[in-house]
Amino acid sequence: MNKKIQRNYLEINSITDLKDSKYSPEGYVVQLVQPSDFQLNRFFYKNIGKKHNWVDRLAWSEKQWTEYISNKKIKTYVLKKNEDLAGYFELIIHDDKKEVEIAYFGLLEEYQNKKLGSFLLSSAIKNSFFNNPKRVWVHTCSLDHKNALKNYISRGMKIFKKETITI
Repeated sequence: MNKKIQRNYLEINSITDLKDSKYSPEGYVVQLVQPSDFQLNRFFYKNIGKKHNWVDRLAWSEKQWTEYISNKKIKTYVLKKNEDLAGYFELIIHDDKKEVEIAYFGLLEEYQNKKLGSFLLSSAIKNSFFNNPKRVWVHTCSLDHKNALKNYISRGMKIFKKETITI
């Protein structure tokens, strides 16, 4: 069965355009994962992605995961409350284009609808601009969380491309 999906590409070109989340959740921290840990990325990909049709990496071997997250261009950050994992984002630094892609972003289901998405996205954008890019971009689609597009726009990102795809 074919399904039509709306995909939006968004960007933000300056940290000064960021509309930072006003929400500062008590006890939550965002941390860069060092050293990288493919099992953590795989855990988030599978658990967040299962409701949003993230399927590309499900067949990846441990070797493929390790090679991917060992790439110096990939940065993974986790959202934690104490030692409990709540969400994550992956950044891909494209030095050749002077841009950063927010490749994956999400919260585990039990942490959704608590305003943590705006807090986490603000952090993703701020951490992206540490690399002095010309832009930070992301794509989202109609399979993502119902508030995803609204969150990106609320943080100051602007749509630069729309498309309809069939899966």
